[in-house]
Amino acid sequence: MRSTLATPHATPLWKDGWYQFSGHLPSPNFGPRPPGTTISLIVIHSISLPPGQFGGDEVQKLFTNQLNWDAHPYFKSIEGLQVSSHFYIRRQGELQQFVSCNDRAWHAGTSSHLGRSNCNDFSIGIELEGLEGDDFEACQYETLESLCAALLQNYPVAHIAGHEHIAPDRKNDPGAGFDWQLMQKSLGLPNRYLPKIVTPSN
Repeated sequence: MRSTLATPHATPLWKDGWYQFSGHLPSPNFGPRPPGTTISLIVIHSISLPPGQFGGDEVQKLFTNQLNWDAHPYFKSIEGLQVSSHFYIRRQGELQQFVSCNDRAWHAGTSSHLGRSNCNDFSIGIELEGLEGDDFEACQYETLESLCAALLQNYPVAHIAGHEHIAPDRKNDPGAGFDWQLMQKSLGLPNRYLPKIVTPSN
């Protein structure tokens, strides 16, 4: 299914919403954004499958509908789940992409940002391999910062938030271990881009 979204011109970094410095693992879990949608939000998530275990391919299998629900007891609790994210950053900094940024990935669920509901419609989702509340690796921040810089150059992104900020009654990721101030400083972003709860006072 092709998106009806008006897309930016292709650049050396992007082709049809696919980032050239990511490994491409296309997911079937996506759809078109509503016509005329402005991509204005980046949402940061954290994920590990099973929770707290790193280094396997279970997340990739989940996003591509290939996860064996019988492979671990935890998987039975999410059996049948069909989700995706645009990007996934592994513990060693490897970047993978599952859905074109021009299309709507299924990462946010029931959500709202600044009074605007259905964040999947207008956001780009980035999953970090990790456990909510725990710390993330320096190389993950490096990859995240490079990716966000490229997204900010190619899309009219005006805000970056965590899943916990757009779905506070349901989600707690990426959690207290995520260093928002480090990312803000690395990208040189003014406070208006970040959740108010994490912006520095000076």
